[in-house]
Amino acid sequence: MVRARTTTALTLFGLVLGGVLHLVGVDRPAEWLWAATAALMLVPLAASVARTLWHRDVGVDAIALVAIAAALALGEYLAGAVVALMLAGGNALEEFAAGRARRALTALLAHAPQIAHVHRDGNLEEIDVADVVRGDLVLVRPGEIVPVDGDVVGGEAVVDESTLTGEPMPVTHRPGDAVRSGTANAGGPFDLRASRPASESAYAAIVELVREAEVQRAPFVRLADRYAAIFLPVTLIVAGGAWIASGDPVRFLAVMVVATPCPLILAAPVALIAGVSRAARHGVIVKGGGVIEKLGRVRTVLLDKTGTLTVGQPTVDRIQPLDGVGDLELLRLAASVDQISPHVVAEALVHEAQRRGLRLELPRETTEGPGEGVEGLVGEHRVAAGSLDWVTRRGYDGTAAVARVLDGSATVVVGIDGRVGGTITLSDPLRPDARTLRAELRAAGVEHVAMVTGDRRAAAEAIAAAAAMDDVYADCSPEGKVDVITAMHAQPGSQPVLMVGDGINDAPALAVADVGIAMAPAGATVSSETADAVIVADRVGAVADAVRIGRRSLRIARQSVLAGMALSLVAMGFAAAGMIPPVDGALLQEGIDVAVILNALRALR
Repeated sequence: MVRARTTTALTLFGLVLGGVLHLVGVDRPAEWLWAATAALMLVPLAASVARTLWHRDVGVDAIALVAIAAALALGEYLAGAVVALMLAGGNALEEFAAGRARRALTALLAHAPQIAHVHRDGNLEEIDVADVVRGDLVLVRPGEIVPVDGDVVGGEAVVDESTLTGEPMPVTHRPGDAVRSGTANAGGPFDLRASRPASESAYAAIVELVREAEVQRAPFVRLADRYAAIFLPVTLIVAGGAWIASGDPVRFLAVMVVATPCPLILAAPVALIAGVSRAARHGVIVKGGGVIEKLGRVRTVLLDKTGTLTVGQPTVDRIQPLDGVGDLELLRLAASVDQISPHVVAEALVHEAQRRGLRLELPRETTEGPGEGVEGLVGEHRVAAGSLDWVTRRGYDGTAAVARVLDGSATVVVGIDGRVGGTITLSDPLRPDARTLRAELRAAGVEHVAMVTGDRRAAAEAIAAAAAMDDVYADCSPEGKVDVITAMHAQPGSQPVLMVGDGINDAPALAVADVGIAMAPAGATVSSETADAVIVADRVGAVADAVRIGRRSLRIARQSVLAGMALSLVAMGFAAAGMIPPVDGALLQEGIDVAVILNALRALR
């Protein structure tokens, strides 16, 4: 940005000073100064065009190069200087526009927390946020940025989450609730038990995604260069024809001057990066303008069930005690042994027990089968809580009778002292905005919306019906989800395919889809690393927002390219007829460039 502004200032200085010299009658030095001003842009421009041609590409810089070179050759130094100012000013304007469009993204980077206040040995220490480790007790003062992900300890926390989710109202978190880094304390001081180091926090993941988004180049820029590959020979034919027909080489120069749309074509990536910025304000971090273009073309959307269409936080639906155990005692024992497990189902049991005011005991001699269950001593009882297979393998009697009554719902089987003590059934409710998602996607131009899940068909079809999905693909392993996407790719009219998921098992599908969006409101996972975009707002409706933003940004990008080229072609006709001299043509083209870049910025609104 500084380099573009410096070049613009130098070309403007040369042009104006030359004009002053010309007005006082010192013509020869004025022409030398204008020639030097044109040459100032000619040298770096020639290097840029050479690099472009080396990569077997033809950009619109080539037109500007020919125009400035022709102006110097024909002694039209003032026209050359005006073209140089137009080119430098257009580049500066384009950089300003792109910076304006990235404002929402760079705000995230500037918002990154740097320090943390940690309770250690009875004292409060101020340390670098990178030194916070899991388990540290962190004090978050009023107005401070939450430095790491963690759980509220003690009293309530009132947190402003607008930076991450766009939600304008502060959110109240109770003891035990998770709070994400990068949010702001909008209430009194509160303590936070760090759940992960800062390098693995939700905000660190978002910052990394932003950095990726800022360095990626949009494929649409290459499409604009393909337009230029056609536009350049057309320009040369018109300019050469005007010279031959009139016998006046100045007409050739005039046509080349009004056909110098380098900043104009750059309006396309401005529109796309503006879409990236707008998506960020809706809680969607997009990895570059190329993804915005793909979102603008999506025709098929596939959605995972758990954590995507559903809340992803199971709640206790029914407690069924057996063998004389009371329902509260059954829940207390299961929740006590599950305190050591990070599994989402275990957390649901613990939260339900705490909500009911049950006294939990810390288990001893525990054994955990990851994803299967936990066993240990709770007081004088040996307790196992987990899947039917897990409890059976641990040697508890009565599992055969339980197997006959399981209906496919998420059910925790609880074993107590060698026998099955009962079951606890959980449910994962549909997200409130999932019911209208299909209609919103259809309104945005998507033709097919379906659910892809590893759940059993009965449970999957119930959720799919509630969300009004067009189709449902159930019992899908991670490889099965990839197969569904591959089949969609083979169907004419189904591409591009957008896949939305939240878990590690969705990562292969997100990677193989034309566009992969990860639901990651609680932080980064493998799925967010392989995805093209990440939803940090806790709502699936952001998928429809992303598609709508992609559609509009792509439409505006095309408008900017085609409208600018059309205006340039009209001006070329007048210049070929001798109605626009080179200097006036340069000023006219500058106005065209400014107009289309400003049009591209409409994608921000």
